[in-house]
Amino acid sequence: MSTSFFGTDGIRGQTSLDEVDEEEAIHRLLEQRTLTPAFMRILGEALSHTSELPPGVSARVVIGWDVRPHNEALVAALTLGLRLTGSEVVHIGQCATPSLHAAVFAFEATMGCMITASHNPVSDSGIKVFDAAGYKSTRDFEQEVSRTLLALSQEDREVDQIDREMLAAADERHDGWALQAHQDWLAERWKMFEHHFGGFAESMRQGQFAQPFILDCAGGFGASWLADFLAARGLLCTEVSGSAPALNDGCGAGDFSPTGTWTHEEAKNARHALLNVLPKGRPGQWVGAALDGDGDRCLLIEATERGYRVVDGDGFAARLMEAGRSSGPWTFAASIESDVALSSYVHSMHEDNSVIETAVGDRWLSFALRAKQGHHFDSEDMPTVLGIEDSGHVVLPAPHPLGKGGWSLVGDGAATLCAVILSTDRTRAHHFERGWKQRVSIQDSHRERWHRDADVFKEISRTLCQRFADLGFDATERRIEGEDNLLLIHGESSAGVVSFGIRNSGTQAKTSLSLRLSPGIESAPFASLLEETKGTLANALQ
Repeated sequence: MSTSFFGTDGIRGQTSLDEVDEEEAIHRLLEQRTLTPAFMRILGEALSHTSELPPGVSARVVIGWDVRPHNEALVAALTLGLRLTGSEVVHIGQCATPSLHAAVFAFEATMGCMITASHNPVSDSGIKVFDAAGYKSTRDFEQEVSRTLLALSQEDREVDQIDREMLAAADERHDGWALQAHQDWLAERWKMFEHHFGGFAESMRQGQFAQPFILDCAGGFGASWLADFLAARGLLCTEVSGSAPALNDGCGAGDFSPTGTWTHEEAKNARHALLNVLPKGRPGQWVGAALDGDGDRCLLIEATERGYRVVDGDGFAARLMEAGRSSGPWTFAASIESDVALSSYVHSMHEDNSVIETAVGDRWLSFALRAKQGHHFDSEDMPTVLGIEDSGHVVLPAPHPLGKGGWSLVGDGAATLCAVILSTDRTRAHHFERGWKQRVSIQDSHRERWHRDADVFKEISRTLCQRFADLGFDATERRIEGEDNLLLIHGESSAGVVSFGIRNSGTQAKTSLSLRLSPGIESAPFASLLEETKGTLANALQ
């Protein structure tokens, strides 16, 4: 198998500022999941060489980053590699990942690089790469960058210290650009969401949001402004992650599972900055929301009789589709880990709604929606497209940040929160009957042992198909673009749908198993099958 340094969403690893040569830098990333400046420099060179530009045209690369202790050193190294190979580099400073998406357009860049590890611990960092149209990198591009990087590492390319210092600085700096630009962009999107999903009505102030709403931006970019943005639009809102010791440390969405629940006592005693200050609301009332460190996903917290539960991306999708049904048919995309009941629910909203199943990762949602809609992204009206993952990634259309027309697709936790809040008044009679799902992981997995040609892959595929048949379901193995080593067994019967997926994490040393059932299907025999399969797989991968 060819080597690729990219996972589900870019490159991530623990960071080290050790001075190592390029061979050691590559070894550390592949074998120890450790990211060094030496690796970032050679990556910058590879990105420049792989840019598909006409002869004589130089790449223009915009770089932003979140608040992690080693990010400025990694940015300097990446900038050095890019400028060594002729790219022009623009720094916009600290920002959220969706801010970087907007900056690609605003600065007419040919490429964007966001230095972040998303919801991972602050000891990690990484990179997400965007093309000139604001879309995340393709697998083909990543494979070519990886091949180029390996080839460059075999060359002798010494650089004088004086040149290093000069080339590690950007051609242009626009520190603080994102702070106002992101708010202006979100204000424009708020008006569009009001048209499709509803406005912030007085009934919402007196009902669903009658008490302070607690916001947790993970100590990231939105912590300094999002609560004020919402308060200016009528939502009494308080940000709590400012007291967190570091980005994602005891705060944010990274610690939450889409199926998470807590009693009042568990929440009060939790270390998490959001959970231990939540007010007791009436059942069904939204009391708080959490974004992740780079601001591209969001999860809501809803009060229950005894405590709280997470409202995940699947819950958002049902509400947004219901609220937006008057806008006509929608194109809807969901990843293979989303509730299987969503498909029939989306069709019930409008008979012409179309549903697409994608690989895990919000880029695959964007790719699928763009391919389906095509020319509709040039229209004046916001395209009626929506992509979701249960993790809280929600992809919605975004207008050009400079008002030049056209639409792109972006996952933005702040925009997601705005859209879902605005949908509240239209979805008071919410009737989405959720299916059952459970996800387990094998930690410290030797991921390289799980692939389509492996004996354990073939054995488990045969076993699952047979067990599905024994339980009365016709089973088939599905292939999903972007997930070459995914095992996805889909079963159907008169009772509904069963889906069993096994995939390697693209960001951590683990392999995940996901089981999803239609409403009404007895979960016990499938839950037993999940545990049995996990045991078999653990013996093979640990």
